Amino acid sequence: MAFHTDQSDVYLTEDEYLASEADAEVKREYIDGQVYAMAGAGYNHNCIAANILGEFRNHLKGTPCATFMADIKLRIGKDYVYPDVLVDCSKMSGDDLFSTTPVIIVEVLSRSTRKTDTTTKLIRYINLPSLQEYVLIEPDIVSVQVLRRANHWLSEYYFLGDDVTFTSIGLTLKVEDIYDRVDNRDINEFREKAQQP
Repeated sequence: MAFHTDQSDVYLTEDEYLASEADAEVKREYIDGQVYAMAGAGYNHNCIAANILGEFRNHLKGTPCATFMADIKLRIGKDYVYPDVLVDCSKMSGDDLFSTTPVIIVEVLSRSTRKTDTTTKLIRYINLPSLQEYVLIEPDIVSVQVLRRANHWLSEYYFLGDDVTFTSIGLTLKVEDIYDRVDNRDINEFREKAQQP
C-alpha cells in the first residue's frame, strides 16, 4: 500500500488509534504515535501482491499457515502496519484483529513507501522473533530482494531467469511467475524474447 500523508501530523495514543480504527473510512497505519492513511495501489503493485498471495495460499493449503494480503494488521510492539502479504503459522482465530507472529512478510515497493519499507519497517520487522524472511519487490523493474534471518538479514537479489526459494514456507517460485500480468519494460522484453523462435 502507498502512504497518503494527509493525516501524517495526527498523533494518537495506541488506545485512541485502536478505538478509532473500526470507524475509519480508510486503512491507517500507526507508527511511533503517528497515523498514516493508506492510499490505493496501482496495477503492477496489485498484480504482484495477488500473484504472491495466490502462490503462497495454494502452497500452504491444508497447513496451519494462513496468508493475508493487506487486510490484516501486523502489531509490532505499539505500532500497527498493513504489509502487502504476510504468512502467519500460529493458530489465529476468527476474533483476531492482527497478526503478531508472521514468518514471512512481503512488501511491494513504491515511490511513496520505499523509504519506510527499507528503513523504519525493515528494522521493526527483522526484530520480530517469528520472522524468517522479509521480501521487497520492485513493480517498475524486475527485482526481488530477500532478507533471511538464517543469512543474518543480508540481502539476496533475484532477477528474470532466477528461482526464488522462500525457505520459511518451503516454496520455490520463478521470478517471471511473480511478475505474471505485470506491465513493465523488463518483463515485457523477457516475454518478447521467450516468444521468439
